[in-house]
Amino acid sequence: MKDIGITQCVVNGTSENDWTLVADLSTRHPDFIIPSFGLHPWKVAYASSDWLAILEKFLISFPHSTLGECGLDLWIKEPHFPRQLDAFSMQIDLAHHLNRPVTIHALKAWQPLIQLLQSKKQNLPKLLFHSFNGSIEIAQQLLKLPTDVYFSFSGHFLHNRKEKVRKTFAQLPQDRILAETDAPDMLPPSPQFTFKEQNHPANLAQTIAYLKTTLNLEPKVFTQNTLSFLEESSK
Repeated sequence: MKDIGITQCVVNGTSENDWTLVADLSTRHPDFIIPSFGLHPWKVAYASSDWLAILEKFLISFPHSTLGECGLDLWIKEPHFPRQLDAFSMQIDLAHHLNRPVTIHALKAWQPLIQLLQSKKQNLPKLLFHSFNGSIEIAQQLLKLPTDVYFSFSGHFLHNRKEKVRKTFAQLPQDRILAETDAPDMLPPSPQFTFKEQNHPANLAQTIAYLKTTLNLEPKVFTQNTLSFLEESSK
């Protein structure tokens, strides 16, 4: 990543099993890795009874960390959706309490997600919808929330079948667009970099090059948008 000019990145944890790994990675590379800790909806059913207290300890131990990934997912075969809703709600409340931005995973659960966020009224942290694949209508609903909302574009969206998603991003406010790889999953077409046939974070350069060409977004815009998302909210 450093060889192609990436100077800093966010690495997301998804469960108790990898929060320590993300923390160790950030400790070894403090100027390069911004850690993020969250309980992913796919992992909710396997969480311990004290997962929330453990999560809070990680966030407090790393004051510059963000919360994520968390969210809602009705695409998976056994969603355990009531538990997802509870876990997501508690993480939003924790992020607001600690003044941390949140990275959200959402698949086929937009309306319950929007309803839950609307119910929080003014008690919302900054929100990033990663690999956003919703419609422009959903994006417009999210942008009306009483907080700053961002959307990240994944290299996976460069596949031909993702034209609809690309058209949605072309209609979003440019100051709310971030770039990501979703590594190690979701390979882009003809990836420049792989690691054991998995998506490598260095493919971020390929994603940014596409967005620069199609949306006229200069790399410095992603830096500005990312810093805006990461900076502390005013209370």
